[in-house]
Amino acid sequence: MDIDLTPKVAKKVYGGDGGSYHAWCPNDLPMLKQGNIGAAKLFLNKNGFALPSYSDSAKVAYVLQGSGVAGIVLPEKEEKVLPIKTGDSIALPFGVVTWWYNKEDTELVVLFLGDTSKAHKTGSFTNFFLTGSNGIFTGFSTEFVGRAWDLEESVVKTLVGNQSGNGIVKLDAGFKITEASEKHRNGLVLNCLEAPLDVDIKNGGRVVVLNTKNLPLVGEVGLGADLVRLDGSAMCSPGFSCDSAYQVTYIVRGSGRAQVVGIDGKRVLETTVEAGNLFIVPRFFIVSKIGNPEGLEWFSIISTPNPIFTHLAGSIGTWKALSPQVLQASFNVDSDVEKQFRSKRTADAIFFPPPK
Repeated sequence: MDIDLTPKVAKKVYGGDGGSYHAWCPNDLPMLKQGNIGAAKLFLNKNGFALPSYSDSAKVAYVLQGSGVAGIVLPEKEEKVLPIKTGDSIALPFGVVTWWYNKEDTELVVLFLGDTSKAHKTGSFTNFFLTGSNGIFTGFSTEFVGRAWDLEESVVKTLVGNQSGNGIVKLDAGFKITEASEKHRNGLVLNCLEAPLDVDIKNGGRVVVLNTKNLPLVGEVGLGADLVRLDGSAMCSPGFSCDSAYQVTYIVRGSGRAQVVGIDGKRVLETTVEAGNLFIVPRFFIVSKIGNPEGLEWFSIISTPNPIFTHLAGSIGTWKALSPQVLQASFNVDSDVEKQFRSKRTADAIFFPPPK
């Protein structure tokens, strides 16, 4: 596979006083188109309001920074207005209308990763705004708007004429947005920083997996996700998705080194990754990462709601399951070398603490 896997950062698409919207472009990151994947980030300043919209893609949202309020309307359902904070994962199936608001001084940053197999443009999200200068009201004639909503022409002109913002606006400081409710988070949100750990290796790392068990709505999205926190100088075992899924990885914080090995045992990527980078691992390719001293944290989606991984090293590695004779024959080594190979990593699984 001759395709550029180099990590990339997002580019600004639009924005103003209220905040900005950034996206990764398939022309810069070809694996987006190859894997039918979209990726974008929303930045909201204080009093920033992302206007109600829906998308042509199912997504998983992850709150990278800050806190705020999200409005979510599932098809034919009532509006859910929920408080959101750093670490929250939100499943957003097709047809969901969302809006986002930040009332705090700290910038609110939300990551969106999703499936574009049914999108207008492969590898990109297209968002359809209900209001704003590019909203649906501006496209219909005053006659159609008046008939649909049973409004006088003067009211229609006011509604349409006052919509000057594009996608994101800044509300007045005294404006009171709809009150958020904690109970609305139930079934819609999983906080990856507070959820029970699926993996916890001392001095190695921790994992929280987002799947249909802890957030059933991801089944409708068709994606799984995980948050991985790798301790300083620790290593993540080489492994691959064994159910033909793509791994889309966003580096949340820290930095480290990554290697990807593909067809015919060729190393197709060796690079340094740092906060803000996005990179994609093709199906069945093997990836491993080593964190720098400050550690490495990443959020990934996997293009199946309940992903299955095979790890090649560690106590649960595939090599441990193979018989000594098969290992000797495969590596063309004597029994002494095979025993050394097998005797290592008998206690560590998935994450390996730094060498002493």
